[in-house]
Amino acid sequence: QVQLVESGGGLVQAGDSLRLSCAASDRTFRTYTMGWFRQAPGKEREFVAAISWQGGSSYYTESVKGRFTISRDNAKNTMYLQMNTLKPEDTALYYCGHTFPWGTWSDRSNMYYAWGQGTQVTVSS
Repeated sequence: QVQLVESGGGLVQAGDSLRLSCAASDRTFRTYTMGWFRQAPGKEREFVAAISWQGGSSYYTESVKGRFTISRDNAKNTMYLQMNTLKPEDTALYYCGHTFPWGTWSDRSNMYYAWGQGTQVTVSS
């Protein structure tokens, strides 16, 4: 029943940075492995990154390794995605979601729940 709200997207130039936020509606957030996904026009929703419920482990898709950093602040019920060296290929609607309580990470979108409305990231060149 937790609700998630994404924010922080925008229109930037290649090489710029953005930080996305995913705010949860209640404290059950701290029990979830959390994930970021993105969807570009004409493509399926793609895994970007995930972070364990303790925040001690993180996982990334190959195309963002070394450029993106996922983090979370359980005291604020918020997850973040720091995106550096953005490329036009990163243009997409970015979503966050959660797994079941105390769950293991996954790169499959059907393992996540409570998607928000998404935040648009557009990278121009």
